[in-house]
Amino acid sequence: MGAGHAHKLYRYAHSPVHVLPAHCKIVAVLCFVVIVVSTPRAAVWAFGLYALLIAATAAAARVPAGFFLTRLLIEVPFVAFAVLMPFVAEGPRVDVMGLISLSQSGLWGAWNILAKGTLGVAASVLLAATTELRELLLGLQRLRMPPLLVQIASFMIRYGDVITDEMRRMRIARRSRGFEARGVRHWGVLAKSAGALFIRSYERGERVHLAMVSRGYTGTMPVTDADAGAAIATRTHWTRAAALPAAALAVCLLGWTL
Repeated sequence: MGAGHAHKLYRYAHSPVHVLPAHCKIVAVLCFVVIVVSTPRAAVWAFGLYALLIAATAAAARVPAGFFLTRLLIEVPFVAFAVLMPFVAEGPRVDVMGLISLSQSGLWGAWNILAKGTLGVAASVLLAATTELRELLLGLQRLRMPPLLVQIASFMIRYGDVITDEMRRMRIARRSRGFEARGVRHWGVLAKSAGALFIRSYERGERVHLAMVSRGYTGTMPVTDADAGAAIATRTHWTRAAALPAAALAVCLLGWTL
């Protein structure tokens, strides 16, 4: 019940970033994201420097570029939304090669979303790649986040893979019976599968809860001595964690003054 497990987003390594306490890294990432969002969108060069800071931190954390960039693909739906903005936004228009007319405000809005959103996602991916899930949850507790929210996040992370595996088994069962979703006429089968998945997930949740209660669960996850020791942050830890947001703050101030 109290054991953690490695997640696909986590990258095991021995680095100065990995050894930092989780709550130090959470605060550093939060401050970095706030600073990036506060940067004027017209300071294009500033976002390039932010990207270099993220790249330098990833190099210090020994996170491979391929691993890092693959995890950034989660941003693709937001990219698609940003790409549409220059076409639908109002205001002065700009002709591109005499073929299409794009909105100036839409172009700036798309750039604003892409630049700040990508940097925010990159910082989050870097945090997940250097922090185990259990340490991340303990870090949120250390920062006095409401216990109920921490518990919800904990169960969502722990049993998300269980639900995904249940979906995989149902998909294999459908294929073994010759089913292939080829059009609208198969939506009924998929809807019934979604309903069955909901019922199975609910029943699985009840069984898991009863199993945890029988093992002494009282509403909070147990904290081991190793977890308590890992949560202790020294001045050196805070200083190292503050390096990224401090450098970003300097760039942001230059962006507002230049």
